[in-house]
Amino acid sequence: MKDKSAAQQLAGFIARYSPEIAALARTARAKMRKRLPRAVELVYDNYNALVIGFGPSERPSEAVVSVVVYPRWVSICFLQGAHLPDPEGVLTGSGTQVRSLRLDAGAAVLDTPAVRALMKEALAFADEPFDGKARVVIRSISAKRRPRRAVSPARG
Repeated sequence: MKDKSAAQQLAGFIARYSPEIAALARTARAKMRKRLPRAVELVYDNYNALVIGFGPSERPSEAVVSVVVYPRWVSICFLQGAHLPDPEGVLTGSGTQVRSLRLDAGAAVLDTPAVRALMKEALAFADEPFDGKARVVIRSISAKRRPRRAVSPARG
């Protein structure tokens, strides 16, 4: 895959998922790209999931939000979510930093006023402005990965 561009590699990673999850991942990514047109996309094809972080630079510590693709769902992770006001209670999680939003109802939830407000707060929390050149950067590709398509329970 090294001869492919980073964007082509990312498209290939997404294509490994079921058609429904892949479509949701593409839509969520497109919505994030529209909201953050100058963001650097940091891609991690990890053991458990595909992570697409959005930040102002190639430094992972500066990313503010990620699209995380699992075999059965897609989530949006707010990397400083524990510090964001969430009066509507849309975020889940109890860690010291990250809060997430599972896109069970589809990517349209990203257009709701509550999520738009969270995005605005997350961007205000960023240390660096998103004023660079948009690009995709492949940060890591795990040698071993869980299956990217949901496995049906064994029938007995």
